[in-house]
Amino acid sequence: MGQKQKQAYDVVIAGGGMVGASLAVALAGLDLKLALVEAVPLEHSGQPSFDDRTIALSRGSRQILDSLEVWNSIGERSWPIHKIHISEQGRFGTAVIDGTEQGVGELGALVSARVLGEVLWARIEQLDAIDVFCPGRLVGVQANADHVTATVASAEAEASITAKLVTVADGARSGLRAQLGIGADSKAYGQTAIVGNVGIDARWSGHVAYERFTPHGPMALLPGRDNTCTFVLSRAEELAPTVMALDDTAFLQLLQQTFGYRLGRFGRLGTRHAYPLHLVTAERVTADRAVIVGNAAHGLHPVAGQGFNLGLRDVATLAEILADGLQDPETTEDVGSAEQLERYREWRYRDQRNVVAFTDGLIRLFDIPSDVAAVARGFGLLAFDLLPGAKRVLAHHTMGLSGTLTRLARGLPL
Repeated sequence: MGQKQKQAYDVVIAGGGMVGASLAVALAGLDLKLALVEAVPLEHSGQPSFDDRTIALSRGSRQILDSLEVWNSIGERSWPIHKIHISEQGRFGTAVIDGTEQGVGELGALVSARVLGEVLWARIEQLDAIDVFCPGRLVGVQANADHVTATVASAEAEASITAKLVTVADGARSGLRAQLGIGADSKAYGQTAIVGNVGIDARWSGHVAYERFTPHGPMALLPGRDNTCTFVLSRAEELAPTVMALDDTAFLQLLQQTFGYRLGRFGRLGTRHAYPLHLVTAERVTADRAVIVGNAAHGLHPVAGQGFNLGLRDVATLAEILADGLQDPETTEDVGSAEQLERYREWRYRDQRNVVAFTDGLIRLFDIPSDVAAVARGFGLLAFDLLPGAKRVLAHHTMGLSGTLTRLARGLPL
């Protein structure tokens, strides 16, 4: 990293994963001096943010990335979603959200986290406005009246820095969030997500994302190129090691039994990875001259694919608020002022609360084991499928197009 002493910044971003890197790109066009601090290099095998998982981007998220001028580098390596199919194993009732019916065509797109990370960091390396500390960690953070002091520590050197605002984007297990005195509620779902790729025969419709609820937990099947899908299979925490230890033949049989034969037979199984599932919600999303974004503020169950989309809306909102503060000739606010952070909290509160309640509620609803509850869920899916108004509300919600949209989400510059 090299020795750097007493450097002064407007904004320091702690965490260079997908949310932190997106925020760095968003703020780079403003008249700000930025620092990005990331503990694990992008190319390192232990980099948790940019692995082989598939990210479901909502339509709104795709627009934000396009506004940040990074979508052109992603587009051909993404895969569009035209429909979302929701069902429950062994029960009647299904619901389908169709992009054509909603007048948009594509509901969103799928992209590898690794591809997204490569594109964002390639963009960061082109920008002179960002000083990158990688590998590095932000430690000893202390808020003062008009700035924050901190140390960027690495194995090679330490750098003393100041900033007007610290943004915390270092993940659901954020160490910096705790340093700032912000607690977090963590609820273990008792489930582990097993993620990988699987080939499917040629009968399937390649732009439909499936969410299938089962007595053992939800299973998502996300479309991709060359008749290959990404699966996200949830299993009870105590059973996950046994499932992970199955040979490929036995695991394919389990996938087939869980999903059925709607798309034909599964084959060509890829490497599997396991991730314990938790709901993590920060007690608050602001502190003195600090703001919490992404998974550090709200780590979600992957059931509806909302995690990164919610974090990207955090990014777009914060960037717009800071841009407005800089452009208003009458304002005396700086980028880390209490007024700026309160505006961010108020703007993001409803969306964050609703998405957390929605994803957690789905898990709770489909975890009720009784037959009466299952019948009620079946009728609920049927009713939802027959009610255009209800479907439109959910579609706009999942596409990230509900509520007050940011300029970036509307395709406008900051």
